[in-house]
Amino acid sequence: MTQKLAGHLLVECLIAQGVTHAFGVPGESYLAVLDGFHAHADRIRFVINRQEGGAAFMAEAQGKLTGRPGVCFVTRGPGATNASIGLHTAFQDSTPMVLFVGDVASDARDREAFQEVDYSVFFGPSTRGMAKRVERIDDARRIPEYVARAFATAMNGRPGPVVLVLPEDMLTQAVDAQPLPRVEAVQAWSDPGALRELRSLLLSAERPLVLAGGGGWTPQSAAALQRFAENWQLPVANTFRFQDTFDNHHPLYAGDMGLGINPALARRIRESDLLLAIGPRLGESTTGGYTLLEAPVPRQKLIHIHASAEELGRVYQPALAINATMNAAARSLEVLTAPTEVTWSAWTAACHADYETHVDVGNYGTVLPGPVDMAAIVHTLQKHLPADAVLTNGAGNFATWLHRFYRYPGLAKGHKTQLAPTNGAMGYGVPAGIAASVLTGRTVFTIAGDGDFLMNGQELATAVQHGARSIILLVDNGTYGTIRMHQEREYPARVSGSDLRNPDFCALARAYGYAAERVEETAAFEAALLRALQADCGTLIHLPLDAQVITTRGTLDDIRQQAQRQGR
Repeated sequence: MTQKLAGHLLVECLIAQGVTHAFGVPGESYLAVLDGFHAHADRIRFVINRQEGGAAFMAEAQGKLTGRPGVCFVTRGPGATNASIGLHTAFQDSTPMVLFVGDVASDARDREAFQEVDYSVFFGPSTRGMAKRVERIDDARRIPEYVARAFATAMNGRPGPVVLVLPEDMLTQAVDAQPLPRVEAVQAWSDPGALRELRSLLLSAERPLVLAGGGGWTPQSAAALQRFAENWQLPVANTFRFQDTFDNHHPLYAGDMGLGINPALARRIRESDLLLAIGPRLGESTTGGYTLLEAPVPRQKLIHIHASAEELGRVYQPALAINATMNAAARSLEVLTAPTEVTWSAWTAACHADYETHVDVGNYGTVLPGPVDMAAIVHTLQKHLPADAVLTNGAGNFATWLHRFYRYPGLAKGHKTQLAPTNGAMGYGVPAGIAASVLTGRTVFTIAGDGDFLMNGQELATAVQHGARSIILLVDNGTYGTIRMHQEREYPARVSGSDLRNPDFCALARAYGYAAERVEETAAFEAALLRALQADCGTLIHLPLDAQVITTRGTLDDIRQQAQRQGR
């Protein structure tokens, strides 16, 4: 059997797993792998990034879009630590991902060699770490075994990231091993007895509510969820930054749970007598700081369905816990015999009416300072973006406008359309949008704040090099808006550490190769968006915003006055 470099074998193993793109920053610690990418350039593309954090975010977005592990390569030490932000995002967002780290040679290990890090300590694994598994490949002949296990671990149970460490000298060994077959995720089916109990709990409910989200959803499972909700006429709320799990246009949709939740939906959750959580881990942001559902035993009866048994009962003690993957759970639920008539039809209609009132731009009562109406801006996006457009954002107050007023079509329509970090990572939106453009070729729209953009704006160079054409709306209020909001609540009128002095964003974008224009009022945005949609390159639209405009709930003055009334 013909021998090959271990680095080439590793690339062949990725190809066998169906990987078409890998993201990363090159390093001398894995030159043999880079040579493998060169040898197989007709089957797999190595996307060269400008910083490892951007590369890891792109791989995380790849995992969200495809449902299979996103792949990232970085070098040892600084490269790996830079990539940790994307790994943490994948962990908290339950996204399958594999991070490959080139490492020091075996004969230099444990001497604090150049850029050496103990990755098993740095990355975990643990229930509060950054990876499901961290392993080092010392024997090149076992590369196929480690790669297959990494993909299986990343996809099975609660999806998440895996780290594989690659000693430099191991990658240059000559081996005759062959890749293992493509790994598929294992489906864990709902227990029939538990399904009977679930049906009984539903039949006895008066105000049921479905909470859908988390990782592991496919268009097929989302469609099955929709049929289940329709059969039982159940209102459905999507959890934090999984707003595309259920169609936002559907008459059963009740809104999204998360930062800036519709107060009416928050009341509905508290008033509900049965919550059916399908997929989410019910984290802090989804539950309003663990207040919408009280821990450890909620006032509402809770049915919790999750792909990982370790998540069931971890924070909340449910009335019924079901360990099942989303595909299996949704397919079980859609054939659950529904009654000929339900008693909660008025409740379901009221939940949806609350959402319609909240999302209606005409019902937004606050008069914002300045010439830009962010609600109208998002309405314009809804009017012109294709139904299959991918929308991405990082973390910041700017994202609340998109979350409140944009209606995602739902994964059941065939495409994932929202890429956003539940762990609140700034700098995510730009690289995620670039990855989505490279991987799908669909229209990609990114909304970013000024502070958020500058954390990974260098990846515009990656976009231009690899033909990505994302549209970026840069909302610039000259401050770290979320921090300023909290600052005004806790220390009114005492600004410290949150004001920003920014560059000429249009000149910066043009220097990278993006088209760019500045829009200063609402009326000018529509034409700028249409030009961006027709452009043959990526476009940045710079939108200066009055610093007083902070949230969809009000202005800095509103927040300051509220804080002063509370005696702060």
